[in-house]
Amino acid sequence: MTTITRRGFVGGIALIPAFRLRAAYGQTSVTPAEARAIAKEAYIYGFPMVDNYRIQHAYFVDANNPEYKGPWNQIVNIPRVYTPADTAIQTPNSDTPYSFIGLDLRAEPVVLTVPTIEKDRYFSVQLIDAYTFNFDYIGSRATGNDGGTFLIAGPGWKGETPKGVKKVIRSETEFVLGGYRTQLFNPEDLDNVKKVQAGYKAEPLSAFLGQPAPTAPPAVDFIQPLTSDEEKTSLKFFNILNFILQYCPTDPSETELMARFAKIGVGAGKAFDASTLSSEMKTAIEQGIADAWVDLENLRKRIDSKEVTSGDLFGTREYLKNNYLYRMAAAVLGIYGNSKQEAMYPVYAIDSDGRKLDGSHQYTVQFAPGQLPPVNAFWSLTMYDLPASLLVANPINRYLLNSPMLPQFVKDADGGLTFYIQNESPGKDKEPNWLPAPKGAFVIAMRLYWPKDEALDGKWTAPPMKRTA
Repeated sequence: MTTITRRGFVGGIALIPAFRLRAAYGQTSVTPAEARAIAKEAYIYGFPMVDNYRIQHAYFVDANNPEYKGPWNQIVNIPRVYTPADTAIQTPNSDTPYSFIGLDLRAEPVVLTVPTIEKDRYFSVQLIDAYTFNFDYIGSRATGNDGGTFLIAGPGWKGETPKGVKKVIRSETEFVLGGYRTQLFNPEDLDNVKKVQAGYKAEPLSAFLGQPAPTAPPAVDFIQPLTSDEEKTSLKFFNILNFILQYCPTDPSETELMARFAKIGVGAGKAFDASTLSSEMKTAIEQGIADAWVDLENLRKRIDSKEVTSGDLFGTREYLKNNYLYRMAAAVLGIYGNSKQEAMYPVYAIDSDGRKLDGSHQYTVQFAPGQLPPVNAFWSLTMYDLPASLLVANPINRYLLNSPMLPQFVKDADGGLTFYIQNESPGKDKEPNWLPAPKGAFVIAMRLYWPKDEALDGKWTAPPMKRTA
């Protein structure tokens, strides 16, 4: 290792690693070109984590935030579907009333109980760690509708499976998001959904066992998150990432990665202070962030062309094989999307001729007879404006078309089904099949909940979006 002394000569003075001395003066041992490359890599790696933190801070930390749900380790039920007024999460579904729990697993595990639910009602509990990996599921597909009790443990817990617990589910990280989806069949079904939600329970392991609670962990001084716009350019991004990493023990597969990130001051508990950087180094790191967005845009083209599907972007660490650009794309395009076994998301971002979708035009999606999306649960098409990726306000308050609405749709003469996607009504006779679009750019997400094998293996594909004259 290159060393220099405090006075620049050896004469009996202790030697100091060069990178440490430079770091003390706001410099780094890497060149600007190296810093740019590392910053790009660290930004791609960290974006989902920083964006996840923004949402969880709003949901579970900042009681003054209009999106606040409640304190950690308490289930909060939302007894309605999402509307354009819900803006914290991009591309939310509007099919299933949500319930949420933010899990702080530092002191002890949390025990989740789900009730017995009628067989034809789909539900799921998606468990998402601070990396945004979907590390496990409870629900209709994963564990059935017969109810049960499940223990969610943090990375440091070493206990045995308690009596009465169906399964121990382990998280890599100390903070976890539990996202519950409970199927709503129609507006009149809402009271039934509320009854299901009332049966969702969470309690610390000590309470479940009837034992004294362990010593409480230190209070967390949660750092102020960036806004979604600030996340795209601010160098404060890396300081937030450093804060988050304190609660994410390094996976063995990422030891070398963390050593590389440390060269620019990124790592668990490190202080990243952009004001100490030289102008050249600051520019290099800003360029690294911009480079990350260029990579994402190139990936987005592959997604739009169906070369890469949503099913490739969401899942466990093992499934994604540490593909951090895919993980970033998942967060940008629809954070907290399901793993493909739970739900698939064919996305309409371009029409059949490769043109981006815009409400100044009119479109149709036509399903041939017998070719509706193959699912064990249900399917839907949901409209989102761009660039916000939020639900679209419209005169008839219709944000999606889905399979529970099949009785109201007007079928084609051959028994198929045509949907009309446009800003203004296609006419009263076609209005039952109308999905209102904004006046400008938009994207549509199709959702297949609990998809059948023919969807998973590609034998069934979504029909094209066609621009009409």
